[in-house]
Amino acid sequence: MSKTLEFWFEFASSYSYLSVMRVEPLAREAGVEVAWRPFLLGPVFLSLGWNDSPFNIYPPKGRYMWRDLARLAEGYGLPFQMPSRFPRSGLLAARVALLGTHEAWMGDFARAVMRANFAEDLDIAEPKVIRAILDGLGLPADVLLEAAGSEDNKRALKRQTAKAGELGLFGAPSFITADGELFWGNDRLEDALAWTVKHAEN
Repeated sequence: MSKTLEFWFEFASSYSYLSVMRVEPLAREAGVEVAWRPFLLGPVFLSLGWNDSPFNIYPPKGRYMWRDLARLAEGYGLPFQMPSRFPRSGLLAARVALLGTHEAWMGDFARAVMRANFAEDLDIAEPKVIRAILDGLGLPADVLLEAAGSEDNKRALKRQTAKAGELGLFGAPSFITADGELFWGNDRLEDALAWTVKHAEN
């Protein structure tokens, strides 16, 4: 069985930040290939009857989440700054990321966007922010932004988001193994990798 782990994440998702920053080195150590799956949580939440992040809908849960995120980031040695706006739209970033899912720059781009949102308090919905990230990575910003805004790419992201719902995803980050096991949450990343390794050997 394949030692590949599908990594479903959303750029506006606080706990996706932690997993995006950690997944590649952990997967490399485990000998697992990461299949990046950017998607949008908004349509998924709407299908569940939520018109906002559950962390905003339920204030006590939101307060806990931000403190939990700060503690975890400190433990992982990751920078963290509570965004002045939450959630921010990850639409543009997801459209660009969809172009890079099979490219070597995918991980670097995802980490840079997450740092912008959750460590630098930059608005990742702004094209100038995404452009600066692409420029900083030495990538052709004009080409990628144009391709990201194409109708074909927009439809592709809609299909990917719809597939997330079909797979039963209800939050991010989520991990799906080659044998179809679903793991949800940053705290299940290591479990998902361990399952992938164990069941690929059987």
